[in-house]
Amino acid sequence: MTGKNGLIEIRWHGRGGQGAVTSAELVAQAAISEGKYAQAFPSFGPERRGAPVLAFVRIDSRQPIRIRAEITRPDVVVVLDPGLLSIVNVLSGLKENGLLVINTKKSFEEIAARFSTKCKMARVDAAAIAREVLGVPITNTTMVGAMLKATGVVELESVVEPLKNRFGRIAERNINAMKRAYEETEVKEL
Repeated sequence: MTGKNGLIEIRWHGRGGQGAVTSAELVAQAAISEGKYAQAFPSFGPERRGAPVLAFVRIDSRQPIRIRAEITRPDVVVVLDPGLLSIVNVLSGLKENGLLVINTKKSFEEIAARFSTKCKMARVDAAAIAREVLGVPITNTTMVGAMLKATGVVELESVVEPLKNRFGRIAERNINAMKRAYEETEVKEL
């Protein structure tokens, strides 16, 4: 998946402590390792653990990225915590034919019923995978796997080295969680 002129913009929605910022950084590092141009950055206000958090990733396969503003018209929206759907308009500004990648147990039809916008969707029960594989319901690495399955913006294997650098001795469990989410993610055009 690539956006206009080879640029793809991804907005991550999570809560403080869930790893949305880390996810954005890992994906950008993977893109750079593939020879692409990338940037990742958070949007911080008076954040605290559990408060809504935004993180952003831009990837361009052809040219350096000169934009430094928040992403208001994303190609992809990734939602780490489905509880945010009732307090944040996660699809705000999503481009036509955009993609929603969501951590949920709900069916595509149940998710679609919440929104008036039609878009491509990807879903995975990232929380269950994280609890099983990592022992904690922190969904950042699982959602990286889901986003990669739905977009193909970088290769799954390109994220392995950044994960090892970031997580050290617990990297293998995070790699396993990411790969399992990649395999279990379902994508559907609605």
